[in-house]
Amino acid sequence: MNCNNPTHPPFTHLNKTELDSYTHPLIKTSLPSNSIVKSWGHFQRTIVHLFTKVKAESAVLYWVALAISFIGLGCLVGLLIDDRTLLGVSVWLKPLKFSLSISIYFITTGYLITKYPYSNKKKRFINHTTAWSMLLEFLLIVFQGSRGVQSHYNTGSLFDGILFMLMGVFVGINVLLMVLFIIDTARLKLKTSKAVQWSILLGWIIVVFGSWVGGQMISQMAHNVAIADGGAGLPLVNWSTKGGDLRIAHFFALHSIQIIPLFALWVSKKLHFSDRNQLILVTIFGLLFASCIGFIFYQAKQGIPLIAL
Repeated sequence: MNCNNPTHPPFTHLNKTELDSYTHPLIKTSLPSNSIVKSWGHFQRTIVHLFTKVKAESAVLYWVALAISFIGLGCLVGLLIDDRTLLGVSVWLKPLKFSLSISIYFITTGYLITKYPYSNKKKRFINHTTAWSMLLEFLLIVFQGSRGVQSHYNTGSLFDGILFMLMGVFVGINVLLMVLFIIDTARLKLKTSKAVQWSILLGWIIVVFGSWVGGQMISQMAHNVAIADGGAGLPLVNWSTKGGDLRIAHFFALHSIQIIPLFALWVSKKLHFSDRNQLILVTIFGLLFASCIGFIFYQAKQGIPLIAL
């Protein structure tokens, strides 16, 4: 541009309207898209609402989940500074994974129970029973990990066997509560849409199946099939890459209570389908998800790893 040419004045001589015509496109291209900003803002509001709701109506689950999360941070520190290993991985890896899983389960249960037309007395019973039984199980896992010994399938001494038995009792209590949720989700009208209620029912059913897979591991006193526990595994989760591993189906089944309802919620918010079509879509997704878990379980029972390396 020739600034001495009167037909091409410098930017300093442009009026506000002309200057905006230059700068607005540049500003727009330098900022994140509106859809990304809106999505992130909506996600933040959803998370805040979730935790606020749980804290207000399922306080014991909220605070125990927070306590377990802090213990999980301690396990993370142990993972970094403690060189001890068990079955080829840090003694703190298992407690760390359980801290994440149980905390997520507590927040999920604490929110879902607000959708049931329960009396305050029944809510308190379920919340407190869930919180304290699973907290005790988790503390036993941390205790055994700190000793550098197995928490599950450990009958090497009378003391270890008693702790393993107690863990089984605490898990059994929660399975009974899951069965109660299945019955009540089927017979009661939840404070949510039909598709979301149906997804919650599917989620609880698959969670109970995941608990049954856990029973399969107990029956064989190991989580691997065709090879001994330990050895090469995927990063973080440590799922076996050399033989079948029942923990994979167990993991995905237990987290179906988050995955399937989240899918149903997305369908109801984004697709604007009729109730009937929402139910059909959620059913298809639930069956596909359950089929994948069933296949992963079958594959593991044949001694085949999910990912062979």
